[in-house]
Parts: sequence; structure tokens; C-alpha cells
Amino acid sequence: MTQSPAATALHLVSNGQVSEAMALLNNAADRGDVDALMQLAVWYLAGDIVSRDLTLARTLLARAVSIGHVDAALMEIALTANGSGGKADWPGALALLRTAARNDPVAQGQLALIEAMAIDTAGAPITLPVPEILSAEPDVIRFPKLFTAAECAHLAGVAATMLEPARVIDPRTGRWIAHPIRTSDGTAIGPAREDLVVRALNRRIAAISGTDIAQGEPLTILRYRPGQQYRLHLDTIQDAANQRVATVLIYLNEGYGGGETQFPAGNLTITPRGGDAIVFRTLTRDGAIDQSSRHAGLPVTQGAKWLATRWIRAKPIDPWTIS
Repeated sequence: MTQSPAATALHLVSNGQVSEAMALLNNAADRGDVDALMQLAVWYLAGDIVSRDLTLARTLLARAVSIGHVDAALMEIALTANGSGGKADWPGALALLRTAARNDPVAQGQLALIEAMAIDTAGAPITLPVPEILSAEPDVIRFPKLFTAAECAHLAGVAATMLEPARVIDPRTGRWIAHPIRTSDGTAIGPAREDLVVRALNRRIAAISGTDIAQGEPLTILRYRPGQQYRLHLDTIQDAANQRVATVLIYLNEGYGGGETQFPAGNLTITPRGGDAIVFRTLTRDGAIDQSSRHAGLPVTQGAKWLATRWIRAKPIDPWTIS
């Protein structure tokens, strides 16, 4: 059986024949091969096989969408909303989602969640929960029921097929390595997978933290099973030029044993409640690392704990440079 150009290209790349793979895909794309168009778009987005070119990737995705590639349509919607390879355009992305929802059940589910949200024409929240101050030192605030149960389930569903053992940035190299103190499984929802639901939730996180959405690292989803935990730690990164200034935790479920969030300096232990968000500052007012923000995720004793985490930097970041 003859392999498709996309499958053959992947085989060529595995053998180090990148030029041959690109020539094959470009020829197939010129003939309207939708899988070749999608594969090229993914490579130009990832930037590992070829140099990253977000604008070209968007062009290739649009061509794939015009031929009927469903996954390309969902990716184009995400990139349109967050402005990768072009200007951020929430109304345009929403219009694309409505078009995709005519035939795609995944898009239909996303659209239903968006239509249930109280958001403005840019996707930002119109209302927020009333905050509860849990501690002054460390500075910890809770926003009850920031996310609905359906929104929490959506995040867990997006992450479920991408989970892998937790990683952390090595302060010596700046690379991601296996996490030495967190034993959960997790994944980051990067810009190519930041569907409109995730984008709107990231805007909600920015609103409760008083920051710009561009300051947030890609939303990380974590799953802790029995025995897994996050030992006592700080969220700041040693010697970072663009330091983490705040952390937002959102508990995506409840009904499991253990898994409390503990801040020893404040004698504070938080019992997770599904949909609740916790915001805490990681720096003092003079910009020093706030040692009182040291915290732990206690071991889960039964069931599974799902958590969303968004680390927020002092200045905007390029989400494509963070895994």
C-alpha cells in the first residue's frame, strides 16, 4: 500500500532527510493534498524541523481549512484568537468557530461553552466572583467558583491525551527537565491548542490577577493520583530576567482525598473546591522573592486531583518559546 506524502515525509525526517521531506510535502501541498498542508503548518508552528514561521503556518492552515480539514480549522481558530502569526481577532475567531460548529461536534461543544459565558466582544469577563482574602502574608486570595464545572471538565478533556510526567525549567540551562519535587502528570496548553474556551478562561485569570493576558505562561493542567504531590517549593525561577510575579491555581474537581494546598508561613491550608481559584504573589512589593509564598500540594490519598496553574510574569512573554 502506497504511503501518503505526509507519512512518507515523517519517515524521511526520521532518517535525517529534511530537505527531501520538505520538497515532497511542498509538491503535495501545491497539488492540494490537505494532509501535506496540515503537516507543513504543524512544522512551521513547532519550529524544530524547520524555522518557525507563524505567518506561513497560518496561510497553510487556511488552505487546509478551505479543503475541509477539521483539525486545521480548530487550530486556525485558536491562532486567530491569540494573534499568533497575525493580529489577535476574537470576533473573527468566534465567527470561524460558528462556521466550524455547523458540522464539527468538537466545535459545537466549544461554542456552547462560549455562549454560556458572560464575556464582552473581546472575550474578556464582564463579571468576576467576589474575592476572599485568605492571608496577608503570604498574599493569598480566593475567587470562589471562578470556573464552572463544564469549563473545568473542558480543560481536563483538552489535557487528557497530552499528559506526561511533570517538568520544570532548569535554572542553569533554561531547558525543561523532569521535575525533582512534583510527581504529578501534566501538560501545558500552548497557543496552537488554546481554543476559544481556554482563551476566555485565560482572560478571566488575567482579570482576577490584575495582569495582562500576555504576561501568563501557557495554562498548565496537572493530574495528581494517590501518592503524588508537589513538595514545598517557590514558583519563582532563579535569576530569571522576566520573573514570575504571581501564580493562579484553579481546582478543576473535588471529591478526592488529600491534595490540600499548604502555605506553612501563613499557617494556611486550603481544601480544594471545584472551580475555585487561588491567587498569590510570589514577589514582595520591592521585587524580592517572597519567601512566605513557599507552598506545597499535599499528597493525594484517594481519587484524582485535577488542577490548572498559570504562572504570571512581570512582563509579556512569547508563548511559543515556552514548552
